[in-house]
Amino acid sequence: MTRVPSFAVTSTFLGTKCSEITAAYCIAGIPLDIGTTNRSGSRDGPQAIRYASRMLIDGSHPSHRVETSRLEISDLGNFQIVLGDLRKSYSLIEKQAKEIKHLIVLGGDHGVTLPLLRALKSKYGSIGLVHFDAHVDTWPETSGQALGHGSVFYHAIQEGLVDPKRMIQIGIRSPVEPEVYDWTINQGVKIITAQEVHSSPIDAIVQSIFSKIGRGPTYLSFDIDALDPAFAPGTGTPEIGGLASWQVQAILRQLKKVDFVGMDLVEVAPAYDIAEITSLAGATIVWEYLCLMSI
Repeated sequence: MTRVPSFAVTSTFLGTKCSEITAAYCIAGIPLDIGTTNRSGSRDGPQAIRYASRMLIDGSHPSHRVETSRLEISDLGNFQIVLGDLRKSYSLIEKQAKEIKHLIVLGGDHGVTLPLLRALKSKYGSIGLVHFDAHVDTWPETSGQALGHGSVFYHAIQEGLVDPKRMIQIGIRSPVEPEVYDWTINQGVKIITAQEVHSSPIDAIVQSIFSKIGRGPTYLSFDIDALDPAFAPGTGTPEIGGLASWQVQAILRQLKKVDFVGMDLVEVAPAYDIAEITSLAGATIVWEYLCLMSI
């Protein structure tokens, strides 16, 4: 147990006092949400996730036996953005992300993933993707906006940032036009719906991830609305019938074989949260990732 009570810990992620860009794992917030289509507010997600993460600083991970106090992590604060301009903000985000060895981003809406993947292409080329979400996010445009949060993986595939034959989406359940769904499948993407997760053993889902991703650099993008609103009400586009928190933890804890080179946790909108349960879910998913990387 830490000698400092959790409520008094520094409001950085996991209370870290490090802000060096050279750390093994760097946390950065991106408070950008002007690409949303329903409820805005995920610009406040980064700080809410940091605040909730203080619940995770005492003791070691129950499965991996990793102590968070021994993790080489740094909280760089929030990335710079350009007020009201998605294109300029994405360009600036990409530039900042390129300087970091292993980046973990707290969003912000899901659109921020696009410049993060652009930054990784310069290092790794086209990479694999494990994507948790209620939505496929492969619409060619989102309500007339080419860079909206529902179009991020359409552009990622079109630009060759991700290899769709090494891309898997987990938790999908929202309404979607047949042509958008079919386009996604025809690119080679594997979709596992929320209903399929509910009716399958966790080991089978994990094996599907391994089979699809294979070897090579891979990115983890986690939209908090992959969780059912019962577990994550504080988000902009909630969809019923989603994953339970325990399902996500059980899947993530078995992904050590995946060569992850970065991740993001997006779409936490604290204004719609209840008792910080969405922020805590987001913080815990990032914590699970960090502990996974450290075993």
